[in-house]
Amino acid sequence: MQEKDPQSRASLKQVIQTIYEQLEDGTIPNMRLPTRTKKNIEITEGEVWVYGDSESTRSAKTTKGAYQLLKTTHLCDLLINDHLQQNKSSTLREIYYISENWNHAKFNEQPESDRLIEDLEIITGLQREDFHVRPEENGATIFGPLRIKETTKRGERTMHCQEDVGEAGYQIPYNVEKIEFLEHDAQLIIAIETGGMQDRLIENGFDEKYNALLIHLKGQPARSTRRLIKRLNTELQIPVAVFTDSDPWSYRIYASVAYGAIKTAHLSEQMATPQAQFLGVQPTDIIEYNLSTDKLTNQDIKALHNELTDPRFNTPYWDEQIKLQLELGKKAEQQAFAGKGLNYVTDTYLPTRLTEIGMIKR
Repeated sequence: MQEKDPQSRASLKQVIQTIYEQLEDGTIPNMRLPTRTKKNIEITEGEVWVYGDSESTRSAKTTKGAYQLLKTTHLCDLLINDHLQQNKSSTLREIYYISENWNHAKFNEQPESDRLIEDLEIITGLQREDFHVRPEENGATIFGPLRIKETTKRGERTMHCQEDVGEAGYQIPYNVEKIEFLEHDAQLIIAIETGGMQDRLIENGFDEKYNALLIHLKGQPARSTRRLIKRLNTELQIPVAVFTDSDPWSYRIYASVAYGAIKTAHLSEQMATPQAQFLGVQPTDIIEYNLSTDKLTNQDIKALHNELTDPRFNTPYWDEQIKLQLELGKKAEQQAFAGKGLNYVTDTYLPTRLTEIGMIKR
């Protein structure tokens, strides 16, 4: 049994108890939740995204609301009796399929069940890991000078994320609270969008030369990856830089690491690392390094304009970079540096940028 299981059971039982008491009192059952939209997002003093004061009510007054409350009770029953009581777990995908047996309470699609899990996180103040709910394997990895101890169902194991792992590194588990940091020589963390670029840095010995922890974000980073970055930064005081492509979707990858995302704004305090700095690729780099580029699509252009009004990008730096990219009409990938040689990104670009943002001295 996990340490938080009693608290998780009690919190989920309270959700059911509240609905029951409303029925007993003759009140139409309802639940109030923050409105989960961009308009209801605020930046805290700690510079992370959180929900504002706007709320919506899920009420049995409507057929749709009644079905949602019915599904909530079924989901709570599954989490309490199957997961927490029997020490079992399910993936998000499995929960969707389990609901096939719930008759009128079954979910229409997986995003619906995913959202309801998030609703229970908001209501209880817990995380889905506390309910023994896990995502599908995300494949994100960490490579570098860090020794850890991990608690698994088969017991404890220790490993060095440079010496005791394969070529890609240690695969980050879905629940990183089970990881204990034992010792490290890391001077910085580079969170990298693509696996190919992480491989390049490892092959070129960047981790050894700069005592760097190299974390593969695998595109839009999973919760566990963001939480691990947060823990490494706050518990070990290791500075973080995010290295992505130069396009609007990659900028949002950086923003999710640094400030959080709309759908997980209720967890930003645990997952966001506002001290994280954007390393590149910058639009200005396209010009300075004469990088190979692709033309911005209409979707790219629309996304860039949206980012100009996004609170996470409300700084002179991002205003300048985004407007320059719109003017250029171009985007570039991390791998574009390979056109200058396979060592260029590790020998020239990254040392230059890391010096500019104050993370290394040359």
